[in-house]
Amino acid sequence: MDSLVSVFLPLSLAMIMFTLGIGLTVADFRRVVERGKVFLVGALCQVMLIPVIAYGVIMAFGITGEIAAGIMLLSFCPGGVTTNAVSKFANGDVALSVSLTAVVSLLSIVTVPFLVAWSVGHFMGAEAPEISVTSLAIAMVLITTLPVSLGMLIRGLRPAVADRIEPKLFIVTGILFVVIILAAIAANWGLFVTNFALLGGALITLNVVAMVAGLLIAALLGFTWKERKTISIEVGIQNGTLGITLAPLIIVSAGALPTLALPSAVYSVVMYATALPFVLWLRSRHDAG
Repeated sequence: MDSLVSVFLPLSLAMIMFTLGIGLTVADFRRVVERGKVFLVGALCQVMLIPVIAYGVIMAFGITGEIAAGIMLLSFCPGGVTTNAVSKFANGDVALSVSLTAVVSLLSIVTVPFLVAWSVGHFMGAEAPEISVTSLAIAMVLITTLPVSLGMLIRGLRPAVADRIEPKLFIVTGILFVVIILAAIAANWGLFVTNFALLGGALITLNVVAMVAGLLIAALLGFTWKERKTISIEVGIQNGTLGITLAPLIIVSAGALPTLALPSAVYSVVMYATALPFVLWLRSRHDAG
């Protein structure tokens, strides 16, 4: 388990983020300026709306301690790398999805450490470990920002190579994703079985409310149907692997994955189970603008 926590998890997340980076171009960041309003709303929904909903769900379900802090950790994570593929499947605005995933993932090195330090202290009280915001930020740079940057560099210098290896990388990262989720659940199997009804219900609620809220906010602001679908997907699908990888950096648990990682692992499963019917409905609707 020591090797899983200290080596496999960080390297796996780095590979996943490298795969994200190798699909990015400068144009994906230029869109942030060109489509300022819709991008800003999508980003704010990810950075602010999901944590607010998560806090409300925690209060509503009466969840406390490390599991509550774990739900908040999950809510602070950016959208999952798979949101781009899901947006494409739903006939959404894939370009917007790519830009949101990329920029919010890079911004997370600033937002996540501070928010995690607050939430762990708030929900764990006297049991909360001392968290170094600087150390956590540096770790996030190493396992997220650098791999994304390296992927973009290869895309910029050797686009043909990037095109050739990207599909293979997507398969590899898919396998790594499954292994990480299963490992996190296995490491906390007793807690998983004991708390599944409560935790599963809370996380399903979080996913459904987040996706519906994203869709409604985008509709109220007059965005196109493609943009609404994409924002809904971006706020509903989180990068659970980031939450799992950060958990042992926040709470050291004798070589094992801490309970803090459990909500991210469970959400990574239930978010697809609940999001799939919603995405199929989004896909079936005719585009309006």
